[in-house]
Amino acid sequence: MSELTAIASALGMLLKERKETIAVAESSAGGLISAALLAVPGASAYFLGGGVIYTQAARRALLRVPDASVTGIRSSTEAYALLKARTIRDLLGATWGLAETGASGPTGNRYGDAAGHVCLAVAGPVERALTLETRHGDRERNMWTFARAALELLETSLRTP
Repeated sequence: MSELTAIASALGMLLKERKETIAVAESSAGGLISAALLAVPGASAYFLGGGVIYTQAARRALLRVPDASVTGIRSSTEAYALLKARTIRDLLGATWGLAETGASGPTGNRYGDAAGHVCLAVAGPVERALTLETRHGDRERNMWTFARAALELLETSLRTP
């Protein structure tokens, strides 16, 4: 956790300096993104909340995104990650939304993505989405990798002029 906390600490300083806030919607990272951001003293100045949106039921109930809104968008894609990032940002009134969706392993997901596949997105003053493939099925290792990649995506976005 210390590696993630170090990244999150730098992000927290940036967010506080800029008086900006973050909300997180993750799935395959299992809460590690939020945990890292919350492990930093003073996180209440920038962290508004988040959730582990792991199922369709969670998407419907926690993000309030009905099935009709995801017609033509499947889970574990950049488009879905962007939808989650925008939605959590808007729901919590944050400056930034950060989202992750993928397949931790040890097997792939029902959509045909291999274990280690993740899509990440940030929505705020800039929007970005990316796909990462670790090419292995070590579930816990993938979760840590996904969380780190999400925090790095946020950092890149915050440092964009």
